Amino acid sequence: MDVVAVVASVLLGGSFLVAGGSKVAAGAVWPQQARDLGAPGWVVPVLPWVEIVVGAALVTQLARVAAAVVAAALLAAFTALIVLRLAQGRRPPCACFGAWSAKPLGPGHVVRNAVLFALAIVSAMG
Repeated sequence: MDVVAVVASVLLGGSFLVAGGSKVAAGAVWPQQARDLGAPGWVVPVLPWVEIVVGAALVTQLARVAAAVVAAALLAAFTALIVLRLAQGRRPPCACFGAWSAKPLGPGHVVRNAVLFALAIVSAMG
């Protein structure tokens, strides 16, 4: 097993676990933030749980490659939505980490997602 891929997978998985768990812990705050950001209504109730499952798979190395591919796809979608909102001049709270995400969208969110996307690629390739 490639050590670099395992480390990347654990780091990425931890991020997904924190993101999903903080969304669940935020109660009604996160769903409203997600809707304000423009997340499709059907995504809002399931996304935290998907993030938790993907994060757990990455941390435990169960189906690491598949989980890394799903993580990369989610990060690509999240980043596209952030870039779209920034291009529209809209800066709602990110909603990425539940109640911890009160900061308005900005370029730093795109950079953070690019780093996480790179971890997903390393996880999938190792």
